[in-house]
Parts: sequence; C-alpha cells; structure tokens
Amino acid sequence: MATAAATSASEPEAEPKAGPKAEGEEEEVKAARTRRKVLSRAVAAATCKTMGPGWDQQEEGMSESDGDEEYAMASSAESSPGEYEWEYDEEEEKNQLEIERLEEQLSINVYDYNCHVDLIRLLRLEGELTKVRMARQKMSEIFPLTEELWLEWLHDEISMALDGLDREHVYDLFEKAVKDYICPNIWLEYGQYSVGGIGQKGGLEKVRSVFERALSSVGLHMTKGLAIWEAYREFESAIVEAARLEKVHSLFRRQLAIPLYDMEATFAEYEEWSEDPIPESVIQSYNKALQQLEKYKPYEEALLQAEAPRLAEYQAYIDFEVKIGDPARIQLIFERALVENCLVPDLWIRYSQYLDRHLKVKDLVLSVHNRAVRNCPWTVALWTRYLLAMERHGVDHRVISVTFEKALSAGFIQATDYVEIWQAYLDYLRRRVDFKQDSSKELEELRAAFTRALEYLKQEVEERFNESGDPSCMIMQNWARMEARLCNNMQKARELWDSIMTKGNAKYANMWLEYYNLERAHGDTQHCRKALHRAVQCTSDYPEHVCEVLLTMERTEGTLEDWDVAVQKTETRLARVNEQRIKAAEKEAALTQQEEEKAEQRKRARAQKKALKKKKKTRGGDKRKADEGEEKEWGDDEEEQPSKRRRLGNSVPPAGDAQGLEAQMGLFGKSAPGDVDSPSKQKERAAALKRDMPKVLHDSSKDSITVFVSNLPYSMGEPAAQLRPLFEACGEVVDVRPIFSSRGDFRGYCYVEFKEERSAQQALELDRKDVEGRPMFVSPCVDKSKNPDFKVFRYSTALEKHKLFVSGLPFSCTKEELEEICKAHGTVKDIRLVTNRAGKPKGLAYVEYENESQASQAVLKMDGMTIKENVIKVAISNPPQRKVPEKPEARRAPGGPMVPRQMYGARGKGRTQLSLLPRALQRTSAPAAQAENGPAPQPAATAATEAPKMSNADFAKLLLRK
Repeated sequence: MATAAATSASEPEAEPKAGPKAEGEEEEVKAARTRRKVLSRAVAAATCKTMGPGWDQQEEGMSESDGDEEYAMASSAESSPGEYEWEYDEEEEKNQLEIERLEEQLSINVYDYNCHVDLIRLLRLEGELTKVRMARQKMSEIFPLTEELWLEWLHDEISMALDGLDREHVYDLFEKAVKDYICPNIWLEYGQYSVGGIGQKGGLEKVRSVFERALSSVGLHMTKGLAIWEAYREFESAIVEAARLEKVHSLFRRQLAIPLYDMEATFAEYEEWSEDPIPESVIQSYNKALQQLEKYKPYEEALLQAEAPRLAEYQAYIDFEVKIGDPARIQLIFERALVENCLVPDLWIRYSQYLDRHLKVKDLVLSVHNRAVRNCPWTVALWTRYLLAMERHGVDHRVISVTFEKALSAGFIQATDYVEIWQAYLDYLRRRVDFKQDSSKELEELRAAFTRALEYLKQEVEERFNESGDPSCMIMQNWARMEARLCNNMQKARELWDSIMTKGNAKYANMWLEYYNLERAHGDTQHCRKALHRAVQCTSDYPEHVCEVLLTMERTEGTLEDWDVAVQKTETRLARVNEQRIKAAEKEAALTQQEEEKAEQRKRARAQKKALKKKKKTRGGDKRKADEGEEKEWGDDEEEQPSKRRRLGNSVPPAGDAQGLEAQMGLFGKSAPGDVDSPSKQKERAAALKRDMPKVLHDSSKDSITVFVSNLPYSMGEPAAQLRPLFEACGEVVDVRPIFSSRGDFRGYCYVEFKEERSAQQALELDRKDVEGRPMFVSPCVDKSKNPDFKVFRYSTALEKHKLFVSGLPFSCTKEELEEICKAHGTVKDIRLVTNRAGKPKGLAYVEYENESQASQAVLKMDGMTIKENVIKVAISNPPQRKVPEKPEARRAPGGPMVPRQMYGARGKGRTQLSLLPRALQRTSAPAAQAENGPAPQPAATAATEAPKMSNADFAKLLLRK
C-alpha cells in the first residue's frame, strides 16, 4: 500500500477538474498545478535524506539536483524580473540620482508610501542587495506590505539563502508576511519552502505545522482555499506509509466537510484514491457542505463579477456571515474584504468591534487593532479603540505609552482628533491611579500628562490648525473634577476653573453652573456665592438663569444681608440686560427699515430709468422723422450715434464707400461704416425686434408655484420646447416663460409655472442638472425687491469630511476622467467641475465620497498626483466663510474719497455708464444726491441730461468749432 501510494505521488499528475472560471484565474490554476508537481518531487527528494536508502529516487527517474532545480524554477515563477541588462551608463546615473532624491524625500516624510515603493524598485534594479533589504525592512515597520511586495521580497531572500541561518531568516519573513493580510499565495509559498527543509531536525513537524496554520487561516476560502488543501494532501501522499494512510483519509474528510468550489472533483478523487468504500458519515457531511455552497454562491459570484475594491459586495457578504454566526467564517470574510479595502477605517472599526465583543482572543484582537492603525493611521477612532483593547487585555504600561506616542505622530486631519486621543490616554492613566493613597507615582504621572496635554494642544495643535480643538476646555474640566472629587484638592480645581473662564468661557451660563455644581459638591458656600456673583456679572447668553440660581441659593442658605445683596445685583444686571436688548431690537428694526427703504428706492430708480430710456427712444424716432427734410450737412447716411454699438465681424466698409466717406470727412481722415451695416440700421432692427418681442410678465402672487431657472445655454433654439418635457416629470406645467434680449437672443434664464405647489417643490431637485453641458440652476421664485437679501447658495461652506476639493486640474480634464481616477479610492457619489459663467472650466472640482474614511484615503493617495502634466492639490473640502456684503449705509457717496467695487458690480464700471455728452455742452452744477447704481430720484436732476435736443448736424458744427 505504501509503495503504491508513493509511486502514484511521483507519477505525472492528472489535471484536476476546473472550478468556476473567472477572468484571470486560469494562470493561477496552472501555477498551482506546477507548484504541486514540484512540491511532490521536492518532498520525494527531501524525504530521501530522512528515509534512507529505502527511498529509491532513481526508480522514480529523478535526482536530488533535478528536484532542487525545478523547485528553484517554481519559486521564481511568479517573481518579478530580477535580471536587468545594463545598456546605458546614462540610465544608471539617472537611477542613482533618483535614488538619492527618494532617500532625501523619505528623510523628510517617512510616511510617503509611494516613495518607499519607488525606492525599493530602483534599488532592486540597481542590484543594491543590502540597501534594498534595509529599505524593505524600514517600509514594513511603518506600513503593511501587499501580497506582491511580500512575494517579491521572499523570492529574493530565498534565492540568496545558503545555510540554516538564512533559512531561519526566511522563516521569520514568512511569519511577518502572513500577519499583514490574508494571502493564500503566501501560505502556499510558505508550505512549499518549508518542504525544502524537511531533512533538517524537526523538518517534518515544521511542514505540518505550516500547513495546519494555513488551513486555519485560508482553508475556508471558497475560491482559493482548494490549493492549500491539495498541496497538503500531495505532501502527505509523498511521504505516506502504512501508518500514515489515515492522515490522508483525514485530510480528504476534513476538506469534503467544508463548502469549497470544485468539491465534486475532490469527492471523485477521494473515491478513486480510497480502496475502501467512503463512510456514510463522510457522505452526509459532503452533502451538507454542498447545500451550504449553494447559499454562499450568490455572494461569491457577486464578488467575481464586480470590480475592485468591491466594498458593497463584501459588506453584504459580511452581513450574511454575521447573521449565520460562524466566527471562523466571519473572521475570514472580514480578512478577505480588508485585502482590497485596507484603507477603509469603517471596515476596520467594524471588524475590531466584532472581535472585542465576541471572540476576545488577546493575540488576535491586538493583532487586528495594530494592523488597523498601520493601514489607517489618520483615523483617531482606531487609535482610541487600540488603547482600550490594550488596557482591556493587560498590556504593559510602557507598550501602551509607546503606542500613544505613535498616535500623536500619526497626522490627524483636524484639531478635535488630538483632543480625543489625549482624553482616551488620560482616562487610561486615571484608571491606573489608586486614589486612596495621598500620593503615588501613577498620580504624579497623570498630573504630568494633563500638563503636557494642555501644552501640546496650545503649541502644536493651535499653531497647525489655527484653532484650539478644545474650546470648552474639556480636558481642563476633567482635570478639575479629578482634583476635586478624587484628590480633595479644591484649590487646584479653582485654579483650573479660573484658567477655563479666562479662555473666553465666562460669558456662558452653563460653564458657570458647572463650576457652581463642583463647588456645591466639594467646596463651600462662600465660594459658591462668589462664583454665582461673578456669573451674574459676566454671563451674556442666559443671565436670567444664573440670577435665578443665585436667588434660590440665598433663599435656602443665605442671611438677610446676603439676600438683599443678591436681589440688588440681579435686578441691576437684568435691568442693564433689558436695556441692551431694547437697544439692539431698535437698531435691528432701524436697519430693517433702512433696508426696506433702500430697496424701495432702488425699485423706483429702476422704474424711472426704464421710463427715461423709453422716453428717449420715442423722442429719437420723432427727431429722425423731423431731420429727413433738413439740409444734410454732415453726411447723407449719418444718423444719431448709438451709445452702445454692437461689434460685428463685417463692419469694414467696401473700398468705394470708404473713399467717398474720406472725401466728405477729409478734415478728420476717418472712415465710417457703409450703409449695409450702419449703426443706425442696427439700432432700428434692434428696436423693431424689441417692439415685436412680447413682454414677459411675472405675477408675484404665483411665486409659490413658480421656479426660476438660470445658467442655461444661450444657444438653446427653442428653450420653452426643450425645457417643458424636463419639468413635466415633476408635475403639470402651466407655462414656460424664457427671457430674451432686445435683439431676440435667449438670455439663459426663464420662469417655469406649475399647476401645484408640490410640483414646484419637486422641481427644485433638478438643480444642477446637466443641460447641454451646463449645470442648470433651479431656485425658488422670490421677488427680490421685497426680499433684497434673499440668496440661494447651493453648496455648503462648512467643513465636509466626505468631500474633497481638487485644484490645479488641467482645463481639458473631463468629469469622466476625474471620476476614473477618484473611484480607485472609494465610492464616488458626485463630482462637480467648477466653471465660470460661460461654462468654461476653472481647473477646480469637488469630489463627494460615500463616507469620511474614503475621502481621507483619497487625500493621501491623490494629493500631489500628476494629471496631464498638471500637479493637482487635494484637500478635505472646507471653504472659507462667505464675506457678508457691505451694509448700504456704510458705502460712501460717489463724491467720497473711495467708491467700493460693489457700486459698479462685479466687473467694475459698465460701458453704459460712460458720459457721451461733449465737453462743450457740459454744465458744472452742484452735485445732486443720487440713488445707488441708478439715476437721481429727483426730476430736476434728469432735466440736465435731457436738455440738449440736437441732431448730428448740430453736433458736427460744435465739433468743428475752432
């Protein structure tokens, strides 16, 4: 039996039946087959050393050297290229310069992951074995390495291993590798490499130990666990004896009881291998595993069909496993998910929380917490959980202190994170203190930590973030409570509260009441009274509440004199507060009235301006009719010059017309446009278009059922026809009223009136919808003459941890290109490219992720990335506060020393505000009061503008006057 089994193990292996074929898995299957063949031969070669002459290699047609050669080939089959051709000295010099640059960059920022990877690649390319080993060691101390990096490192070390000490070093590397992530391929390499040391002392037990641990780690992996089981069976089959047959039987039975892909092939192989009938219990376990496999298949197929990182599919799989409740399978699916989503803090938190509450195995729990903070060091919640877990499992105090120091240097993204980690550490130190003793080493350490925490927050955090992170002084409050309640040291507690109040907290009633409650519990009545008297004088948010507490205390404990003093102080304070509130209300009312008056004044000014323009156009038409019979002194084709002419591409007159005009205008040597495109005819056509264009009136009583749509493309041919189907999805549309210019051009905005108010509210959800390449703005319809301060700002101006601000993008970068880059770091919910009013890109974008953790990892990965030769900058979205518009009464009059830019709008003084009146006709007059951004409200001021009623011939005479 033993000879037959050994012979079958050394014969060429038949191809196993293929499991489910996903894309890219055929190569893995072939590699696994090659490893198993070489494994059998390596086992045979190594076993010969231990079994003696009875193991005849020559009969099997293989020598020891052949086995070693094939093992070396297999172990290097998946490694990265290690032999490079030196073709150019220039390339070598370039690589050396790049290595020096990368080393210098790492000396500045040791947490630059990509820099580590590039340095290792270049050192390996240059053949710097010592340096590449040091670089890998340094990187592995800071970051967990991926499967590819570990396999490359392991293959290099295996190729250089010469003696037993080198082999032990490789074993140590394998032990580190299998702790970073769950990697079936690394476990397979580990088992294969350990087979090569079977001839050493304890080699057989070492191999079996490695394979058993591999089965515990990845044996339940439905798609990749099969290779581990088969490799273990191949090993046992190669060294089988009569007494060892049960070991192979046991492996078959254990494997068949687990739901794995390609189980049918394994069962058939067992039937063929076993000489005895398969026991009924094994068949029952096999059938049960097949039924379980059907339940797991939908989740496995979802993973095979989805693209990395497949976070949603893994989360659904985790929910399913947690519902079933098998701890080993739950742990495995978490590990599988973290291989592709190692930078998702929420996944680490959920995994560690499960282990803390259910498994509670010290080594496993602490290992996961350690890996979590190594993968996501910027997440304070992972560090606080790690400290709690270490305390929970009794880790040495020095180790916890070192871990806390690492957390401080992790680089959190906001000031409050540092407050949170300090509070967690201080809580830990407080729990170590035995407060029954008056003084102890632990108590002194705790007080020193409180002092250091306050200094750190002041010097490090405030300088970095320009904010304290602890405005309510929670750390100082906790320190004061500890001194008062646990140490009976009210003097120190009062000193701390004095510091708290001097940091801007004296105006808050709740802070004073917190201090008062501490004094009531651990102090005396005199200090309570003193605290409340100070509170009455300083509190500005809820002074009535503080006054009531003071009177209540004096009513129950104070003397008559104390009561009189308290009543006098509270009445005086409340009277002053009421006066201040009345003044503030009056001021607010006055400001509101002024705003209303200014708005009404602006409305009247606009109405007068429109009436004036209409009157001028009417008079201009009458004047042209009267001038037709007059003698034409200036030119036959000359008309009144428009104040604003439209620039046309064909404004250059024909040559013949130009010469005739030069003869008539010889005194000036100027040319005028021809008859075809004369400004007068352009103005006549524009006026005709304006007369023919129907007025778009809006009924303000229908504001509730109307929305205002803007930022539409000016090139829309039929705006009403194009927009109606879009808005009809929200409800019945009564009317779409687009706004046109005087020349008949669409101005990019319109009103959409619905039949029901509910439809209008639903239409607001269409805001920022893409219409012909531009984001359409949809906002409530509000009469700004009645509500001049109404503004709809569609985006948040506060800190949004799940959203990124990207700057420095090339203008040619599209939304799809940016999304392709960003989705590699998480689920992208929305991307908004910032454009100007014309719809042109500004090189800025906002990227919204599904959660804060994905945004955080995207910042680390994308900041400084090069896109189309542009180096982009990426940060958490935290726009500056929007500037409050200057109050109208604060603006200076036009005659003042400085006119703010807002007087003329965003682009300065418009062309239509230029004075076209010749200097000879200007009259100096006393400056009259003018309305803001409009003509003077008095009719007398308008008369000066309307005084000259002259034809072009009259203007010519004035201009020719010597």
